[in-house]
Amino acid sequence: MGESYINFNPADIPDTSFIDIPKNPLDRIIGQEEAVRYASIAAKQRRNLLLVGPPGVGKSMIAQAIALSIPRPREELRVVHNPIQPERPFVEVKSYDEVKAEKLEASATEGVLIDPESAPLHVAERLGYRCQKCGHYSLPTETVCPSCGASKIQTGQAGPFGDVFNVLGAAFGVQNSNERISSTVKVGDREEVIVYERAGDKIRVLDQKTLERKRKMEKKSPSKTIVPIDRNPFVLATGASETELLGDVRHDPYGGHPQLGTLPYERVIAGAIHEAHEGVLFIDEISHLGDLQRYILTAMQEKVFPISGRNPQSAGASVRVDNVPCDFVLVAACNVQDLQYILSALRSRIVGNGYEILMKVSIPDNQENRIKYLQFIAQEIANDGKIPHMSMEAADLIIQEGKRRAKLIDNRENALTLRLRELGGLIRASGDIAVFAGSKLIEPEHVKEALEIYLPVEEKIRKVYGNFEAAVTSEYTISQRGDSYYQYYNRFPDDETYG
Repeated sequence: MGESYINFNPADIPDTSFIDIPKNPLDRIIGQEEAVRYASIAAKQRRNLLLVGPPGVGKSMIAQAIALSIPRPREELRVVHNPIQPERPFVEVKSYDEVKAEKLEASATEGVLIDPESAPLHVAERLGYRCQKCGHYSLPTETVCPSCGASKIQTGQAGPFGDVFNVLGAAFGVQNSNERISSTVKVGDREEVIVYERAGDKIRVLDQKTLERKRKMEKKSPSKTIVPIDRNPFVLATGASETELLGDVRHDPYGGHPQLGTLPYERVIAGAIHEAHEGVLFIDEISHLGDLQRYILTAMQEKVFPISGRNPQSAGASVRVDNVPCDFVLVAACNVQDLQYILSALRSRIVGNGYEILMKVSIPDNQENRIKYLQFIAQEIANDGKIPHMSMEAADLIIQEGKRRAKLIDNRENALTLRLRELGGLIRASGDIAVFAGSKLIEPEHVKEALEIYLPVEEKIRKVYGNFEAAVTSEYTISQRGDSYYQYYNRFPDDETYG
């Protein structure tokens, strides 16, 4: 790749590899200056957005850019077992510092890994690493010594002090077996318990302090992390069902029986509104959620929302976790014609703490905006990662196609379309043709060929049939035509006229 240009003259560069791609995701959005400005404000001030406009003009890019611009999440959400009333688990919010401290504490209970050769001989033998007959070391999964062929399975392996070790180990929750044994070591004037465990081709050693920490951690109420602290702050909830949006409690055929089933807290699943806590919840075509919009409104108002079983016939229906945090930035999107189907209370909530933005569908055809188009082409090629860069002559054909579409679709003269998703597909199709041809760059002939195959199907129908009605008529088979015998017979099977 050659030298990058920030302010460049298209005539001075040979292809799109010389075009600089902005590091700020918001600066990669083409032609939507007002939307980008308010998106920057929304990211800094945690405001909501409603983006109104047709598909492909950059609504999802704005939502993703906001998610990348806000601070990383600082809270982890967990569900904790309630021993008194298991069907009402508790919610627990852990800060970043608490999670970090817990991880350090957990790592302190993992013990030390040693080679089997470094362990006491009787330990290596009882755990199945060392052959008692010839002293050869091998994995404990090999029950026969590969060196001498003797069995590595010991009988009567407890020894004269086995009962003592079992008692000491039981005091720390350790039961001797072929995979774990307890022993004692002398530390100063006192004896301390030490545990040896199988760990693949190593042996894990747990001293008394480690065992005490482990037992202390195990005494805590068991919990399940439903929203981890290391998570993507951008949550896409487009087309989500009620379960995906609001969370659920999985069914247990044993009804949560403590011996047979799964405890209720383990079956709790967070919804998109909870996963977006401290992040961005993006809902495209929000009007399609219908009545579910009222739940979004409640979550935005209260910043908490319960998780309960959604299926009344499931064992999860009796489980409920109250006050689960869901403090998110809502970025909603819809088409102009769907505005009327958004709940007025939800729109009021968005405007009361955010902005409504009408997305542009075109920009004037001038030198400045043509340079932005070239930046867009370079971005699409870089994001795809599978196609070569484009010569400036080929890029000019993409610009001309953008101008043609602005006039054809939006009736805008001397303009460039901002319905860039379809143009992105044209760029990738041109690149695929270039790759197939073995070309190092996307050339004009590749774009021209892609234009033939990448026309919207409506345009292809007009070219082939003249209009949509003619296409429909010509595609009818005889059995589909309204005046056919087959249609008549299906409607009047008792009529013997055609008998």
